[in-house]
Amino acid sequence: MKTQLLLFEEPEYEIIAGTDEAGRGPLAGPVYAACVVLPKDFPFEILNDSKKLTEAKRLEAEKIIKERALSYFIASSSHDEIDNINILNASLLAMRRALIGVIKDMKKKNLPLPQILLIDGNRNFDSPIPCKAIVKGDSKVHEIMAASILAKTERDRFMNEMAKKYPEYGFDKHAGYPTAFHKEALRKYGPCPIHRLTFKF
Repeated sequence: MKTQLLLFEEPEYEIIAGTDEAGRGPLAGPVYAACVVLPKDFPFEILNDSKKLTEAKRLEAEKIIKERALSYFIASSSHDEIDNINILNASLLAMRRALIGVIKDMKKKNLPLPQILLIDGNRNFDSPIPCKAIVKGDSKVHEIMAASILAKTERDRFMNEMAKKYPEYGFDKHAGYPTAFHKEALRKYGPCPIHRLTFKF
């Protein structure tokens, strides 16, 4: 039995989508989100909360998720959107965009749509399918674990590119999180075009 089915007694959902975000805490860059639907024969043992995996393990899992998932979609909400609607709402918006991407993909493939969306955290959002928030879902639900991995690896990839564009901030070392090095760079150079201006530096 798949891990997430233990969360429900009746009914047991056969097709489950999971969503999670990466990048709520950084001072710069977008927040990313992914939505994933996995097959029953997926190698679930490779999954975990993305924060508990090494970078090498995340990249290995990312490759397998993208090869084996019934559907996945990665979306984001920009630093400007974060400043305009706040990080919580921007995170929920990115997750909704990822879900919509999965629904479109599954319709295109003529696959039955997910019966429920499981969301990491304690907040639901306006969803075209039934949804349920799961606190610490990224350590309980396989689909959420997979989504956390895709969101994290995609965001890290983006921040590594931004490190080339704005090398003085060291985005490849901290991905925009408020490390001592990052704060010192901000004091020295001020914010760059991808910094979240509503966050406290």
